[in-house]
Parts: sequence; structure tokens; C-alpha cells
Amino acid sequence: MTLLEEPPVGPAPGRFAAFLRPRVGGFPRPFWVLWAGTLLNRLGTMVEPFLGLYLTTMRGLSLAQAGVTMAVLGAGSLAGQLAGGMLADRIGRRATLTLATVGTGAAMLALGYAQGLAAILAAALVLGLLLDMYRPAAQAMVADIISPAERPRAFGLLFWAINLGWAFAMVLGGTLAQQGFLWLFWIDALTCAAFGLLVWRAIPETRTREARAERAGGFGRVLRDRVMVGYVLVTLFYTFVLMQGMTTMPLAMKEDGLGPRSYGLAIAANGALIIIVQPLVNAWLARRDHSLVLAAGFALVGAGYGLTSLASSVAAYTATILVWTLGEIIAASVLQAVVADLAPADLRGRYGGLYGMAWSGGFLLAPLGGTQLLGAGGAPALWLTCAGLALAAAAAQLALAPAIRRRRAAALAADFSSQ
Repeated sequence: MTLLEEPPVGPAPGRFAAFLRPRVGGFPRPFWVLWAGTLLNRLGTMVEPFLGLYLTTMRGLSLAQAGVTMAVLGAGSLAGQLAGGMLADRIGRRATLTLATVGTGAAMLALGYAQGLAAILAAALVLGLLLDMYRPAAQAMVADIISPAERPRAFGLLFWAINLGWAFAMVLGGTLAQQGFLWLFWIDALTCAAFGLLVWRAIPETRTREARAERAGGFGRVLRDRVMVGYVLVTLFYTFVLMQGMTTMPLAMKEDGLGPRSYGLAIAANGALIIIVQPLVNAWLARRDHSLVLAAGFALVGAGYGLTSLASSVAAYTATILVWTLGEIIAASVLQAVVADLAPADLRGRYGGLYGMAWSGGFLLAPLGGTQLLGAGGAPALWLTCAGLALAAAAAQLALAPAIRRRRAAALAADFSSQ
């Protein structure tokens, strides 16, 4: 038995242990190191939410210049996902994750101290390239060390860690920003670097011998996988809709006379519900058919955003956020597990990189498309379009379902035969 396969120490008997085992039990030590590093990293994620405010108040940029800077950051993230996927398959998951996170820390400080538009744009581009480069490596690492049957549970726990860290970071970041924005850059930089160094010291390289024997083709092989390409497009539609809550919703609420404080109170329901509900339902959802789970999640997200067209008060917006957050929880339980099932061992990084582009692309396109819809047809046009796109994503996911089931069955069979 290898280090990566060592069983965890069994919990003490009792009702609490019986409750925890199906939810968090059965994972090897390297997974928990990755989980702890992910939580640490997200606890320090303070710069991105406050970047626009920092650029306009502390660096004197106009709204247009701040928008260009954040667009450059987003464009860099698109390229970084692809580069991270390639490196994860070429030089290994551990080296790629450490390189990306330590580099992100340095780039974060460079942006914090940059003076003048040219220097700020250059730092933002480098930060964008490095910021999400670790994600394909982390996703491939989970696929390397966790069996196909348990991957949904593992990815669900990582999703929970991300949201738990994010919730605390928002509260702490807002407080520290009043003391000086450089605190945010330093904390973000140090937690990024600490994540990478923790992985470097505590997790051996997880890339298997089969994955090291990389065949020719690279991203060409990924793009020839029509199921994967279709899944990425579905995810892009879903992400475009989901990200409206973090980008365009404050503007729509402003038209109803609701300011930033009202938005903050309403959107806090998103993180609170994820933290409370996701650990309770993740294991149950992981055992269901992945495509049916995704279709249900997408449809519920669409229903939540569609209902937002009727909202005009903080209470009403909060209620609709709770609806689409339930959909987000459902979909998140299996989203990344599908990618891991589709990816051959030697292309797990690249598959993760292409999947990551759907999220980077959705985050980049959401404010552009959302503001256009809001300006052209008002809030009803925005929210009803979002509902339609989410329902279309659900229908497309059901069309992909037979192929995804076959690929998952093959992954489970291959894992069983290797034991």
C-alpha cells in the first residue's frame, strides 16, 4: 500500500462519528492537506472583491480604467487555466500548484505596489495568468488519489472549504480595507504562498506512471472529445448565469433603490446557505446520477434568477438568492467529478484547464452580457434571459447524459479492475 492509499485513522464510535463517516470519512491524508491548503488560500482571498474600489480610490483610476484592468485580469485567467493544465500534465501536479501559488503571491504584491496605469495593467496581466493556474493541478491531484466512486464527495468538500474561507475573507477584508488596502494584498499573498509550500512539503507527486507516459496530441486530443467540449459549453452557459449574482445584481438592486448594504445583506444568504446545507446533502447527491443532478441544479438556478424579475425589496432578493443557491449546491456536488470521469490519466490537467476556462470565461462575460441586457430591457430582460439560458443548459446536460454515464461506468470498471 502506497502513501497515497494509506487509510485514515477510524473515528471513535458514537452517533457523531456515524454521522461524519459517510460525509468526510475514507479519504487519505494528502486529500486533507489539499483541503486545508484550499481553506487557507480562500481565507486570504481579499483583493479580488475589493479591487475595483482600490483602483478607483487609492490609485485614482477612472471607472473605465478600473474596468479595463479587471478585464485584463480576467483575460489572463483564461490563459492561465490552459497553461496550468498543460504544466500539470508535463511537470506534475505538485510542482505546478506550488509554482502558481507562490508566483501569485509575488504578483499580488507587485499589483499592490504598482504605480501608474501601465504598471498596474502589467501586474494585473501577470496576476491573472498565475491566479487560477493552480486549479487544474489541484483538480487532477484529486482525480489521481481519489477513486471515481468517491470523487463527488471529495470535490464537494473542497467546494465547501472554498465557500467557508470566502465568507470569512469577506468580513475580515472589509474591516482591514478600512485600515489600509495593502493589508489585503499582503494577507492574500502570504496565504497563496503558504498553500503552495504546504502542498510541496506534505504531498508527494500524485501523477501516476500511466500519466507520465504522455501520448502526443495535448490539447488537440481534449478538443476532439466531443462529450468534454459539450460539457464545457454547458458549464459556460451555467457560469454566465450564476455569476450574475456576483456582478450585475448590485446594479439591478440599485435601480430598485437598494444600495450596497442591502446587496451585502442579501448576498450573505448565499454563503450562509452553502456552509450550512452543502455538507449535509453532498454525500447523498454524490450517489445519484450525475447528469440528473446537474440538470436539476441548473433548472433550480434558472428558476431562482427568473423569480428575481419579481423582486424589489431586500427580503424578496434574499428569497430568490436562496432558491438559486440551492441549485448551485446541487450542481457543485458533481460538476468537477464529471470532468475527472471524462479525462484520461495523462490528460487530467488539460481537461481541468479546459473546464476552468468555462468558469473564467463565464466570470469575464457575465458583467459584459449582464449589463447589456440590463441596459437594453431592464431587470426583467436580464433575469428572464438568465432563466432561459439555465434551462437550456439543463436540457443540454440531459442530452449529454447517456455518453457521460458510459464514460463513468468505464472509469468505475477500470478502477475496480486495478484494485
